[in-house]
Amino acid sequence: MFGIILMKQEVILSIVIKTIGKQQYAYQAYRNGNRIVQKYLGNIADNKVKKMLEELKRTNQVQQRFYPLFWDVEPNKINIRKNARYIIERVLEVGDTAAFQWIQNMYPTRLILDTCNTSRKISEKSRIFWKIWLGEMSNAQ
Repeated sequence: MFGIILMKQEVILSIVIKTIGKQQYAYQAYRNGNRIVQKYLGNIADNKVKKMLEELKRTNQVQQRFYPLFWDVEPNKINIRKNARYIIERVLEVGDTAAFQWIQNMYPTRLILDTCNTSRKISEKSRIFWKIWLGEMSNAQ
């Protein structure tokens, strides 16, 4: 599995490799509403499919332009899926709107809000800002 990525309202869950005979074929598993759908990508020996798999592997890593947000660790070793809460906390606390867009493309809004509401690493000032930004709280509160 390469991670979770938002694509046009569909959450990609993983790439599935199936062996049929001596050939291996790649399928993209994603959530569409409440259903899990598998889309055929092709034979993994095909160069076009290899490029697609490499691109998906890269999306499982922190983009280099956001490395300064993760000054205390090696950003190239952060796993987008396993370290989702850490990434969300850091972006909500010290990130800008570009970084926020990046996490919105990777994680469901519900996960971002849950992290915002429960994390002890996010200041109250940041928490209120992002809750207003996401429409979770009106300006009058």
